Amino acid sequence: MKNFLWRAAASLAICTLILCFFSGRVHAEAAALTNDDCIKCHTEAPMDIEAQGGAHKTEVTCIDCHNGHPPNVQDIIPACSNCHSGKPHFELDNCLSCHSNPHAPLALKLAKDITGPCLTCHQSEGEQLKNNKSFHSSMACTACHQQHGQVPECLSCHEPHADDMVQADCKLCHQAHKPLVIAYGNDTPSKSCAACHEEAYSQLQASKTKHHDLACAKCHQKTHKMIPACQDCHGSPHPAAMMAKFPQCGQCHSTAHNLNRWEQKSGQGKKKK
Repeated sequence: MKNFLWRAAASLAICTLILCFFSGRVHAEAAALTNDDCIKCHTEAPMDIEAQGGAHKTEVTCIDCHNGHPPNVQDIIPACSNCHSGKPHFELDNCLSCHSNPHAPLALKLAKDITGPCLTCHQSEGEQLKNNKSFHSSMACTACHQQHGQVPECLSCHEPHADDMVQADCKLCHQAHKPLVIAYGNDTPSKSCAACHEEAYSQLQASKTKHHDLACAKCHQKTHKMIPACQDCHGSPHPAAMMAKFPQCGQCHSTAHNLNRWEQKSGQGKKKK
């Protein structure tokens, strides 16, 4: 009987040692997990990271985010705020509503009628829309930007001013987030102006004066509807008495686009040549 008990005790001790040995090996192996271990089972996530991982590819590894593995650790999905903090955008709730795949964080899927979340990153665009009211100010960001980073062409919504107008022409004068603040460079082609100001352009084309050779932007500089004074270029070309009698240049010269010469009212009614 004593021999039996002794053998049973010895067997139990040996089993305990074996269990401890293999348990120690399991813990050691768990502690030594690497990315190479992860990709043995998880194939899709590594492919997403490789293709569109961004900083999740270059700055962190699998085990930096997923601390442990079931069954030893059950809650292995980290909160975004564990790493992402300190900016207004990171204070938003429900990150996965746009960043649906954390392994491809910049492959965003945008819902309809989103504006607020967009403006936490794109603040300058929001200020432009707010401070320069137009129909664009009433639209949600995703009405135009249906995919993140997508910049639609103006002509996908707006009729062109002229048949030969292309997207690059729109940007010569208009900015999408303040479209009514029209500004342009001195090299803007006059045909771009002619698309709206057809009458003035036609008059200039028919004119035989020096104004015929000037681009619209030469006189109407930088800001839309800027109308220069004739004196800015011409000074005071007439005697003071004449200027006092006819203080407005247009009283004799009509408009800058359709200049008339002064008609001497003689008995014959002839024009002064």
